[in-house]
Amino acid sequence: MTAAMQMPRVEECVVASCAYNHTGDCHAFAITIGSPDHAHCHTFVQLPVRAGVAELTAQVGACQRADCRHNEQLECHAPAIRVGPDNDLADCITYAER
Repeated sequence: MTAAMQMPRVEECVVASCAYNHTGDCHAFAITIGSPDHAHCHTFVQLPVRAGVAELTAQVGACQRADCRHNEQLECHAPAIRVGPDNDLADCITYAER
């Protein structure tokens, strides 16, 4: 099992419309990635307020994309991830099919 301290960080998020994005970085405690058809960031929320904890950088709490080469037992093992627009408003750009 991967310890919370070892979970990959969200290195960059370029989805400025997300409430957790302050200045190109994510301040949610943890994010969840995955949808049946693409690597959507399920933590994305579009609101006119800023959310999260300013002192924190988000980590990947769960990844539902078992077909990603960084995924092992639904845990992300990439060194870090990037979030940005791809198939949706907010997707894991680090996702790579096995």
